[in-house]
Amino acid sequence: MGLATVAQALHWFRLESFFAEASRVLKPGGALAVWVYATNLVEGEAVNSIVQDFYSNVVGPYWPPERKMTENGYSNITLPFSELKPTPLFRMEVRWTFDQLLGYFSTWSATNRFIAATGRNPLERLAEALGNVWGDRNLPRLVLWPLSLRVTRKSRC
Repeated sequence: MGLATVAQALHWFRLESFFAEASRVLKPGGALAVWVYATNLVEGEAVNSIVQDFYSNVVGPYWPPERKMTENGYSNITLPFSELKPTPLFRMEVRWTFDQLLGYFSTWSATNRFIAATGRNPLERLAEALGNVWGDRNLPRLVLWPLSLRVTRKSRC
């Protein structure tokens, strides 16, 4: 049987080739599980609103096109085997301070593409906007990422 997994990477694969290889290596009854996290949510309506605007409108145009697949939880990808449903709901959680959250945003490919294209760092304006609503910057806030899980099973025949 066996299990093949892909976490937060399927959108970078040549899907036809990958699915052919998964079909080759999985025995009948084997499973393929793929999961992905979507846009993060940050505790506090005002903070989260600013974060979502930054994600969608400020650096949004700089995300690679494949990013849409992650935002859709890979729902727009046709998987090669029969899908098992329902799958449980999951999420990742962490508590980050102001500086930790900004550090995370500095790792985004869209942030770095913005800087390369414009010569400006969008985190400076983001830090100012968030600073106005965050409160004590040393007090952590909950940051969470909803996870989408899709599990398929190769036919036993």
